[in-house]
This record gives sequence, structure tokens and C-alpha cells, in this order.
Amino acid sequence: MATLLRAVARQGRTFALMSTRRCPNMQQICCISTSKKNKDISVSVEPMQKSDQLKQLEEHFADKDPDASKNWISYGFDMTDRDFDRFFHNMTMFLGITICLVWGGFVIAYMPDHRAVNWSTREAFLEIERREKNGLPLVDPELIPLDKIKSQLPSDEDLGEADIII
Repeated sequence: MATLLRAVARQGRTFALMSTRRCPNMQQICCISTSKKNKDISVSVEPMQKSDQLKQLEEHFADKDPDASKNWISYGFDMTDRDFDRFFHNMTMFLGITICLVWGGFVIAYMPDHRAVNWSTREAFLEIERREKNGLPLVDPELIPLDKIKSQLPSDEDLGEADIII
């Protein structure tokens, strides 16, 4: 985080230097008002008469009934039926947020260990502890007894110049 802040601060210096190099006669200034904050200045304003067009607009946009169809804005599911549009919006939000995000996150968080990672780690530690108690090597060099291996490996002469990938 500190590295990011340092980099941003350095860029700020670079931009400041670039702006002063382009206009060397330009000085950085800060305008400060020193006048008194006098708020008792009054101006007489005579009200204008409202035109017919303004009266019609005020009447049209007066929010007398908020449930009127002229005040309805569609959610985009249906442009003609207000109830259908609201129902599908609410249902989509419920399914998308409650079911998918909340319950989906819950299921993923508490999902069983399907790769058996935790079990195999515990089993490995138990096996290492058992081998240490019995004085055995941690990894047995003959995990599979040699007499049970049926196939014989080819000799070096049989392999010749073939690449061996291990």
C-alpha cells in the first residue's frame, strides 16, 4: 500500500513540473476572499406572473396521485403492465440476491471436502507419527516389494539413445 501511495505522489510531482515547464511565467496562486461575510444584503424581487404554459406544466407535473400511471417508470420487464413489471422485478431480485448469492455462498462455504484434501493431510500426519514411533524411515524405499513387480526394466543397451522422461 505504501508503495502505491509513493508512486501516486511521484506522479503528482511529475504533473506539477510539466505544467510549470509549459507555462514558465504562470505562477501558482490561491484566491482567498478577505471580505466580511455579510449576509444581511437584501434585494427586492417582484414576482413575475406565470404564463399559461408554465401553469399547464405545473399542473401536469404536480404529484397529486403517486400511483397514477403517468408517474410509473418501468423496470424493463414489461412496458405496459405495471403489476406484472413490479412482480417480475421483485422476483428477479429475490432469486438473484437471496437464493443465488446468499444461499449459494452458504453452500460453497460449507461444502464437503470433495477432493479429500483435509482427510489425506490428516492421514499423512498420522502415518508419519506411526513411522516415527516404530523407528521406520518416513518414506519406505520398497513401497512395493521387488518380487511383486512383474515387468523388468529394459537395460541401457536396449534403450540406446532414447530420451527417458521421469
